[in-house]
Amino acid sequence: MKKRKIFIALLALVMVFLTACGTQQQSKANSGSSDKVTLDFWTFWGSGDRREVIESIISDYNKSQDKVTVKHSYQPWGDIWTKSLSAITAGNPPDVIVQDIMSVSQRAEAQQSVDISRYLDAGTKKQFYPQLWETTQYQEGTYGLPFNTDTQVIFYNKQIFKEAGLTEADLPTTWAELEAVGRQLDVKKNKTYSRVGFYPLWNLGAEVWALNADNGTSWFNDNEKIKINTKNKVAALQWILDQQKHYGKSTINRLEAEFGSGVSDPFLSGTVAMRAQNLNYYTSLKENASKDFEFGVIQLPEFKSGSGHWSWGGGFTVEVPKGAKHVKESAEFIQYLTSEKVQQKFGAASFDIMANEDANNNLIDGTELDETGQMIYAMAAENMKKTIMTPVPLTAPDHTNLIQEEIDSALLGNKTAKEALRDAQSAVENLVKQNQ
Repeated sequence: MKKRKIFIALLALVMVFLTACGTQQQSKANSGSSDKVTLDFWTFWGSGDRREVIESIISDYNKSQDKVTVKHSYQPWGDIWTKSLSAITAGNPPDVIVQDIMSVSQRAEAQQSVDISRYLDAGTKKQFYPQLWETTQYQEGTYGLPFNTDTQVIFYNKQIFKEAGLTEADLPTTWAELEAVGRQLDVKKNKTYSRVGFYPLWNLGAEVWALNADNGTSWFNDNEKIKINTKNKVAALQWILDQQKHYGKSTINRLEAEFGSGVSDPFLSGTVAMRAQNLNYYTSLKENASKDFEFGVIQLPEFKSGSGHWSWGGGFTVEVPKGAKHVKESAEFIQYLTSEKVQQKFGAASFDIMANEDANNNLIDGTELDETGQMIYAMAAENMKKTIMTPVPLTAPDHTNLIQEEIDSALLGNKTAKEALRDAQSAVENLVKQNQ
């Protein structure tokens, strides 16, 4: 009986010990759980391939480690940046956000974003196309990392070329050749055009042709000196006016009124034989073109032989807004988003030109894409060598509107090309003086 009592007492002590251990372990587990960080990631990718792939990437990241959980918050295009500004002002911003690549320095100067350079790996800079990396720099700090970009090219309808007796040897390499080939592809009955070979403002702005003509120099040069009223840019605007005159404003307006998306796309319908576009336009062709539709892609022709196939690109960055509570963890997630394999995965799904150069190169020879997809990325690799980024100068935030007003005046016939760019130069010079 005595032994039985001793046994029961020992058993009770064991149960108490095990219960205490379990409680302690549960307490540790709860403590670990409370230490896990949740990051709110804002994008405008609300549907289609981009949403699917970004959510897959986020899921991969969440499974890859146990310190951070990333939550994807979709914000509609156009609303995302006004909402983020309000959230920053209120002191409750998202942790990571997709932002316009051209205005990084504006946000940095306004203290709307965070310098993440202290959290970056030593080799981070080398991952990106140099012109993209430069857009993220402000006063020796790095205010986000480039995510994706684009570059402008010309798509051409192979069937229409064949019907006109043109071969690949006839593909234009200069502006003069572009104009001549365009004329061969025009279809006109009496005074009415049913097909336009090429019109430069479908779908590029005059600023792209201006930098193409001026050795890759946009409205500002690398030292932020105003370069609007230059000889080559005047010649570029005059060339655009000459193309407008050739087809006539009535033809241009009539056809533009018929332009649409899908099967109403003028390139797919055969209304336009060659069309300047962002290279990512391929996604629209892939989705809407018939199986027998044949197209090719060429670089923007050179202004003059040897002047260079200069093009323009835009794109987006991923940044940490000012006031974000978990900067270190956010910066680590941004590095993950811009890493080679992740960028390759996003590019294969979206056909965006990714900021990570190796990711794009991998898609050229990899197994993810078919022959046409590989051709698109091969063109991207070549075109990015001459693709210019045009970040908004801090001293001229609204300069594009001033320049466009003058270009529109020339297109309306109210000013000559020389007068328009002379007045644009003067207007932007005054804007810079006001902001210095």
